[in-house]
Amino acid sequence: MTITERRVEPEVLDSLDPQDPRAVRSRRDLRRVHRAMRSLPILKRAIAGLALEAPPRRILELGAGDGSLMLRVARSFGSRWTNVELTLLDQADVVDAETREEYRRLGWSITFQCTDVFAWASEPRGIPYDLCIANLFLHHFSDVSLAHLLEAVANRTRAFVACEPRRDRFSRWSSRCVGLIGGNSVTREDAVKSVDAGFNGRELSDCWPAADGAWAVKEDRAFPFTHCFVAVHERASAS
Repeated sequence: MTITERRVEPEVLDSLDPQDPRAVRSRRDLRRVHRAMRSLPILKRAIAGLALEAPPRRILELGAGDGSLMLRVARSFGSRWTNVELTLLDQADVVDAETREEYRRLGWSITFQCTDVFAWASEPRGIPYDLCIANLFLHHFSDVSLAHLLEAVANRTRAFVACEPRRDRFSRWSSRCVGLIGGNSVTREDAVKSVDAGFNGRELSDCWPAADGAWAVKEDRAFPFTHCFVAVHERASAS
């Protein structure tokens, strides 16, 4: 059963100084949340479903946080993805030296773009990315802002994968149990807010720019708690 309307509220983590001990702890909590949500296998399956013509060379992650989830994605694709140029975008650079070194060991070069995502969206278009990823990020925005952001994404990438909280009663009940995996007060409060702002049905598809019929989009639930959206341009997919 779904919760009828999205309710977007500011999350506590976003208001804290990145070095606040509560923020540091909550970012560690998010690594456990990703495992509980099965974020890595869901992302891998979604990326495989894009049927890209060639392995991506230029990748952008929006709302990258500490970069740890994308690092797990990088490891999982191993030697199949080489010489990747990765851009991590977020308002604060909290990627530690160890994570950066792990990317380098994989042969990936990383750039951290420390900026507001809408400032990024207003920048002139450059060379398009082969793949853009957003994980637990889009739900922060109202439908109007989201449509503006997704238009910018569509103009700057050939393929897009987003994994967001699934807005339904099961996910909401589960969000109230985050303390059972060690979540602190920030994580516990934000988990409930995230689900209330999450997605179901075709809500993300409805925000995706429809003018260019060359995009194929798909949106559905990914068990147990994730709502997954993928979009691929015909120029990126294998024939």
